[in-house]
Amino acid sequence: MAPRRKKIYEGKAKILYEGPEPGTLVQYFKDDATAFNAQKKATIEGKGVLNNRLSEFFMNGLTNVGIPNHFIRRLNMREQLIRQVEIIPLEVIVRNFAAGSIAKRLGMEEGTALPRPIVEYSYKNDALGDPLVPEEYIVAFGWANQQDLDDIVSLALRVNDFLSGIFYGVGIKLVDFKIEIGRVWDGDYMRLIVADEISPDSCRLWDIKTGAHLDKDVFRRDLGSLTDAYTEVAKRLGVLPTNPEPIKPTLIN
Repeated sequence: MAPRRKKIYEGKAKILYEGPEPGTLVQYFKDDATAFNAQKKATIEGKGVLNNRLSEFFMNGLTNVGIPNHFIRRLNMREQLIRQVEIIPLEVIVRNFAAGSIAKRLGMEEGTALPRPIVEYSYKNDALGDPLVPEEYIVAFGWANQQDLDDIVSLALRVNDFLSGIFYGVGIKLVDFKIEIGRVWDGDYMRLIVADEISPDSCRLWDIKTGAHLDKDVFRRDLGSLTDAYTEVAKRLGVLPTNPEPIKPTLIN
């Protein structure tokens, strides 16, 4: 019997296991869906398969345009091999249009185009609800220095340019997205790379013609089938497993 893999970390949507080589991890995509800081939960069979394939597609795309990231290769339907990084405890949010919390905070109508892409940060802490934090806090508390922040903004805006173009080409508006950034060392040299995942779980995606939501807001706001929305994104991008697993939502009490 194969030895049991060592679990390194389990989050709301993924599990990280020790990788086969030093400096690597195996990232497993779960079928769990959560919203409102995990107050709303469901298991949506097949969601992990779709997100694994979509994240592979986007990370490979980033590599092809020279944006460094942690992805090495997909291992199977639900797992990918990634480079182990030291995660900076921030969610980096890029907004192109007003939606969600920024629309509420500023009293803006959802869908309003912002004057330019806005980059903001939330502190990764589930117990606190991932609060927004200004750069002053980030530097003061030592989560990142000013040079790191300059590099993070540059990375985030390059990712935004890439994703916006990809989605626009298939009739989808990239409203906003969030990424995580990790530190890696090559000898004494430290650099920052894109980590975690890029999938409809971490983006707001609206159909350009109809305005239909093709992202996790479908689950948050009870707008229909989450996997239908994610499958539509995957179809338009030409990314679908050959033999998709049966997909049906199962609510967790």
